[in-house]
Amino acid sequence: MAKKSTASKKKDNRLSILLGIAVIVIIAFTAIYFINQSQNDKKIEDSQQTSQSNQASSSKASGNVDTKGLYGDYKPKYQATIDQLNDKNYQNIILPDDLKKKIDAGESTFVYFFSPTCVHCQKVTPELMPLAQQADVQIDQYNVLEFEQGWTDYSLGGTPTLIFFKDGEEKGRLVGEQTDDVFNDFFKTMKQSS
Repeated sequence: MAKKSTASKKKDNRLSILLGIAVIVIIAFTAIYFINQSQNDKKIEDSQQTSQSNQASSSKASGNVDTKGLYGDYKPKYQATIDQLNDKNYQNIILPDDLKKKIDAGESTFVYFFSPTCVHCQKVTPELMPLAQQADVQIDQYNVLEFEQGWTDYSLGGTPTLIFFKDGEEKGRLVGEQTDDVFNDFFKTMKQSS
């Protein structure tokens, strides 16, 4: 009888140890989740403050200052987007409704459709944005990871995609990685059509 009691106690001890380890793991993962969430909220807040100060310095005279950050009232859902909030190459974000208004108003606009998880976009964006700046071209950036309707609304087959709209219609499109010369020629040709 004593042997069963000792074996039973050992089994109970092992079970208690496993249960203790499981509780510690659950607590650790919960802590990691809340720490990550807190860091993401801080990144979003910092992005909003950076956006406000950048716009305030460039829009003082007009009084058009966005107090909501790159994504307006929308709070990014994906970690890849949150990680890009303070990246200087992703500061011209346009929201779906704003893009539709621009196109419907007939404004000439270059729109760069990208996904933060797209390796081709990660390669192209740091090359494209300085080229656009040198060519004096404003590019609006549309995040198709956050706003998936862009895939169908603009008949996108892949990212990155750069589209030029004028008079409410698409006038030109580049898909995928391109050379600097191709991008510069595209800017020149589309600007001449404006």
